[in-house]
Amino acid sequence: MTLVKFNNKTRNTAPYFNNVFDSLFSDALNKNHGVNKVPNVNIYEGANAYKIELAAPGLNKEDFKIDLKKDNLSVWAEKKVEADSQKDYTRKEFEYNSFARSFVLPEGVDADKISAEYTNGILYITIGKLDEAKQAHKEIVVS
Repeated sequence: MTLVKFNNKTRNTAPYFNNVFDSLFSDALNKNHGVNKVPNVNIYEGANAYKIELAAPGLNKEDFKIDLKKDNLSVWAEKKVEADSQKDYTRKEFEYNSFARSFVLPEGVDADKISAEYTNGILYITIGKLDEAKQAHKEIVVS
């Protein structure tokens, strides 16, 4: 397979300007490290626990560190990048060196019932609720 650089013939400007403009625009979007380095999360509350799903593909479970300090749950990941001198990349975009996310936990969580599992590029964190927090919810009928 041969890689061919796309050249848009519909523009009336010089080809050099097209390549420079496309390169600057593309690199500006892809090099925004603040956007690319923070993984997205899904958080939801079940009857017995809170669940956090953190998308972090390309990592191993050994790369994560999860810490609970008072009501602040912190998740760190650091991937050891090895220099690959055998491959001569034309362009290399996926590279996760490290990230950190913190979550303030609500009242009523059980610190002893926190577990984490990393499967298929997603870190699943389950945070159990205290028995009092489970029973605190009740429906009140309006009379």
